[in-house]
Amino acid sequence: MIQLNFKTSILKEAMQEWRHDIHAHPETAFEEVRTSKVVAQALMSFGLEVHEGLAKTGVVGILRRGVGPSFGLRADMDALHINEETGLEYQSIYPGKMHACGHDGHTAMLLGAAKHLSEHASFNGVLYFIFQPAEENEGGARVMIEEGLFEQFPMDAVYGLHNFPGLPLGEFSIRAGGFLAACDSFHITINGSGCHAALPQDGVDAILIGAELVLALQRIISREISALDPAVLSVTKFHSGEALNACPETSVIEGSCRYFSAEVGAKLKKRIREITDSLTKASGATFSMDYITRYPPLINSEAETGKAVEAAIATVGVEKVTSSAEPVMGSEDFAFMLQSIPGAYIALGTGAGPESAAPPCMLHSAHYDFEDEALCYGADYWVSLVDKLFEN
Repeated sequence: MIQLNFKTSILKEAMQEWRHDIHAHPETAFEEVRTSKVVAQALMSFGLEVHEGLAKTGVVGILRRGVGPSFGLRADMDALHINEETGLEYQSIYPGKMHACGHDGHTAMLLGAAKHLSEHASFNGVLYFIFQPAEENEGGARVMIEEGLFEQFPMDAVYGLHNFPGLPLGEFSIRAGGFLAACDSFHITINGSGCHAALPQDGVDAILIGAELVLALQRIISREISALDPAVLSVTKFHSGEALNACPETSVIEGSCRYFSAEVGAKLKKRIREITDSLTKASGATFSMDYITRYPPLINSEAETGKAVEAAIATVGVEKVTSSAEPVMGSEDFAFMLQSIPGAYIALGTGAGPESAAPPCMLHSAHYDFEDEALCYGADYWVSLVDKLFEN
């Protein structure tokens, strides 16, 4: 077992304090006002140039050292609409909001790296520390780009990191090419005809049609998409009815599609509409549907993935770095940044959480908490990456 000597170990307590403070004050998409102020004030205290306001609450810190290439390091800041059930001393003080995806840890790690680099880095070029709002569902990366992120702060490449519970603590995982899937969503309203529960023949049962539709949609993946083309279709909401003795007039079905191939994405959109249309017509109902293309697949560029692998190996050793990981069906709006300029996105293992955690710590769970022991791993990765980026 390798004994790690973290460059940022002296900052662990500070990173933990930043994270716990942010965790206790979670803010959701484009509302990260307090969080962005905490970030901006910390960056200014490190002596960095700070720009605020991109995508409303985005923050960019700038560290300049002579003349040379420029690179961006990105962390996300937003929380989720989940009611926290961890019971932690620093549990969310806002009902219905919590840091259930570890963005508090991402922010703290990048702040730790920024402080260390501001004091110790020796390079020729520019570093941009990008603190992005609204990663969860709302595409904050896309908004930052639309508002001029890469025009105002030109950079040769951009890098991202996400914690992965389940991957052993301190291990890194990445792949060149398609790493995370595209993400679309659908919202279907079935319009039938309400009636008394004792007289279903007098109405058009929106619940029955909806139930048939949920099953029919699953056949798209199992019978119409090649098993060699990764794709997932999940129905995640089904709402209908209010009274126990009445067949409802409408039902609402929502869900998510994940895929890597543009052709598969187009087919999913087309077949969801066609199947819904045929089922509702056959039952005498009508429907309306919104299909939203949210995030593209996240594609790591080859050379930048190589730099990320070198940095991860420098941090934890070659045996704890997987450089040809399997694709992941989760999605991330960092994909928009990688559509604009080269870059790479890496996974940092945070283990299974404390042994006392029950149920086990999983992303987007009301019981999730970022593992503080991972803070130095992430911060040191950023420092090692900067060393690799500027070494020539």
